[in-house]
Amino acid sequence: MTGLKEYTVAQLALRNGQDREEVWIAAHGKIYDVTRSYLWRNGMHYEHWAGQELHDEVADAPHTLSVLGKFEVVGVLREKGLKS
Repeated sequence: MTGLKEYTVAQLALRNGQDREEVWIAAHGKIYDVTRSYLWRNGMHYEHWAGQELHDEVADAPHTLSVLGKFEVVGVLREKGLKS
């Protein structure tokens, strides 16, 4: 995943479907553009909000991380913003 732009947690938070048109989420440090997904309409998917790292939420989801494979990876979350 070299060559991808790094974003801070604050920059990711702006891509929540409310402050900007982009709807981005992060999982395991990768940032995915889910703007075109009807499941993320208005920046919300069930009880999950866009614009944040959803590491723990993906682990508890009824689907695997592989579901994010259909979305474009647009960047990486800066190391400082990752959950361990």
